[in-house]
Amino acid sequence: MTRNVLVTGGSRGLGLGIVRRLTADGYRAFAVARQMNDQLASTIEHAEKARPGSLHFIPFDLGEIHDIPELVRKLRKEHGPIYGLVNNAALGLDGTLALMHNSQIERLIRVNTVSPIVLTKYVVRHMMADGGGRVVNVSSIVGFTGYSGLSVYGATKASMLGFTRSLAREVGRMGVNVNAVAPGFMDTEMTQGLDGQQREQIARRSALQRLPEIDDVVNAVEFLLGDKAKNITGTVLTVDAGNTA
Repeated sequence: MTRNVLVTGGSRGLGLGIVRRLTADGYRAFAVARQMNDQLASTIEHAEKARPGSLHFIPFDLGEIHDIPELVRKLRKEHGPIYGLVNNAALGLDGTLALMHNSQIERLIRVNTVSPIVLTKYVVRHMMADGGGRVVNVSSIVGFTGYSGLSVYGATKASMLGFTRSLAREVGRMGVNVNAVAPGFMDTEMTQGLDGQQREQIARRSALQRLPEIDDVVNAVEFLLGDKAKNITGTVLTVDAGNTA
């Protein structure tokens, strides 16, 4: 039976890379995002030619937390059990804490922390009833190294690490694996605010003298969802070219 995997923030960047890989590997992927874009539309078109029905777009605003239970119920009813959940969606607002508006702080915490926790709650209930599943939370090295101007973002990413470890203990006996990946700074829309000099400095600090690519993180997510990771849970896989070595 085809394994269903839900990927939040699946319309661009890392999320889009993940859904592309999953459809190529035989999964049925569900890309959750607020709206369709050209990149996702093109990916769906290619997926339909290769494996019809292997990629679905789910329009949903993850800030609307009260609608999450219905989202999960509808997905399960229409497509069957959810094997995997990749909590990838996140806001990357930067700014010093002293100058950040309270509404921005609340929005970051709502989308980056509360929303994935609530979504996981409703998905993992079914996973436990079905006898197993995989949850992969996308965190960041900022969650344990810190970065000036990203204090609130860093707090949300650190919270996902604690969530990963504790949830793994809660649901492991029911066959559910819960892990996290912590990417370093990659070349995505979220890092476009970094100028060339900042990128070079980050690369120089890394053991491998470079920045990781999206595909490197996609490889880690793919591994944690696959059968080769059946005895890995409660861990954080860091993909940062040795930035934190």
